[in-house]
Formats: sequence, structure tokens, C-alpha cells
Amino acid sequence: MGFEGILKAYELSGGKPEDLGSKDTASLVVEGNKILDLNVVEGIIVEKEETETGVKVRIIVKKGRRIKKTIHLCFGVLPKEGLQEIISEIIVEENASADIKACCTFPNARRVKHVMNAKFILEKDSSLSYQETHFHGPYGGIEVISRARMIVNENSILKTNFSLVTGRVGKLDIDYEVDAKKNSITEILTKVYGKDNDEIKIKEGIRLNGENARGVIKSRIAVKDNATSEVTNITEGNAPYTRGHVDCIEIIRDNAEARAVPIVSVKNETAKVTHEAAIGTIDKKELETLMAHGLERDKAVDMIIEGILR
Repeated sequence: MGFEGILKAYELSGGKPEDLGSKDTASLVVEGNKILDLNVVEGIIVEKEETETGVKVRIIVKKGRRIKKTIHLCFGVLPKEGLQEIISEIIVEENASADIKACCTFPNARRVKHVMNAKFILEKDSSLSYQETHFHGPYGGIEVISRARMIVNENSILKTNFSLVTGRVGKLDIDYEVDAKKNSITEILTKVYGKDNDEIKIKEGIRLNGENARGVIKSRIAVKDNATSEVTNITEGNAPYTRGHVDCIEIIRDNAEARAVPIVSVKNETAKVTHEAAIGTIDKKELETLMAHGLERDKAVDMIIEGILR
């Protein structure tokens, strides 16, 4: 299978194979516990280690460096069975910035477990955009456990985007926690589409611990057939003039089940945290409008869901 196999799997997850291996683009390719390819550009340090069950990776964006081209990461397991454990740390030093696109791909998974333990540290006046796209194949034979602890220091900006909308989910368990410092901005977006007997469990929290910190958690989940989803969004306004918002939409069809648990709190009289959650079926008026234009019901429903997850 090797590098060519992972390139094909990378493409299935929405990536462009030409982004991997390009000498002017930082990239890392991991299959199972093997590092297949690594390219480092000026302004970035990468420390790596292969382990018995996966890899340890530390990526540092050096002080004052603005990485113009997106950093591409690819993690995958190609066989039907396997365990992959990733321990990663991403540090964006003071006044630095980077965009990272990570693709996690498991196209043949029948009995695969992928465990990610990540730590993000954004130093003062830095920014990071982190986009993670998953493809789990058509069988649902995968369990993904993703843990991330993130520190967003003074005047820094963190934006994350997790997407798993093509193919099956299998079992997905996400737990993200952000410590947001003074004048920081954090945006978390998660999009997942569960089918058959997929199980989705998401817990995301932003603790607004610094004065004037801002945070938004946005969840877009769709489940059909016998799939289940449980989304817990936590936002705490713990410092003066902090502002937070939780926005959760879960769409269900067939015998699916969805649950949303917004937990919002404030510990300062000048802080404000708001939340809105909508769980249920497709909006009737929107569905009727599409059907009036000649679409069959199922196609109209799929189109609405695609729009929500876009």
C-alpha cells in the first residue's frame, strides 16, 4: 500500500494529492505507525517519533513567522484492522501565524481504532486556523477518540473546523477544551453526518478566562437511520467583559436520536454568554419550497442537510 495508497485515501478524504510531497509546502504523511513523508519549510520546526502504535509529533511555528502556504497533515490506516495512536503538540510562537489542514482517512476500516491526543498552544499575538477532515469509509467499522487541550494566549486567534460528512462515522468521541486568555478569539465549528447505527458524541468547551476574551462554539449535526448523537457545548464567562455564544443544530430522520446539552455560565457581572439549540426534523416550509421546484422528498431533504453541513 505505502505512499501511493495513502495518497489515494487522502484524496477520498477531500485532500489534493499534489499538496503532499511538494517541496514548497510543509507536510507530514503517517500511515499506521510509519512516517511515510515529511517536508519542512522555513519558519517551522517538526519533531517526530514513531511508536509501537502510532507517532508523536511536535510542530512549532517560530516567533514572528507568517507561514503563507497551508501546512498539510495526513493520518491514516489503510488495512481493514488496526490501531493508530497519535500524540501531537502544535505551538504557534509569539506573533506567528499558520493554517493547518489535517486529513484523517480510513477507507477500508472494519475494525480500526484511531486515538488522537492533541495540545495546541498559541502564544501572545499569534493565530492558528486548524481544519480537520475525516473519511471513515462505507463500513462503519471504526472508533475515533479525539482529545484536544488548547491554550489561546493574549490577543491570539484560534479557529478550528472538524468535518466528517462523507461515508460512515462509526463511533466518534470528541472532547475539546479551550483556555482563552485576555483579548483572545476562539471559534470552534463541528460538522458530522451520522448514518445506519453510527454513534456520535461531542463535548466542546471554551473557558473565557481572560478579560475581553471572545468564544463561539458552532455544531451542525445530522443523523438518520438508527444513528445517535449527543452534543455537549460548554462556555464559561469567567473574566470581565467576556462574550461567548453556543449555536447547535441537530437534524434527525428516520429512527435516529439526537441530544443537545448546552452548559453556559458566567462568574463576572460584565460577562455575557448566550446559547441557541434546535433539534428535530427538516423545516417544513423549506422542504415544501424545494419539492415545489420538482425535487423528490428524499432528494430535497438531502439537499437541505448538505446545505447545513456545508
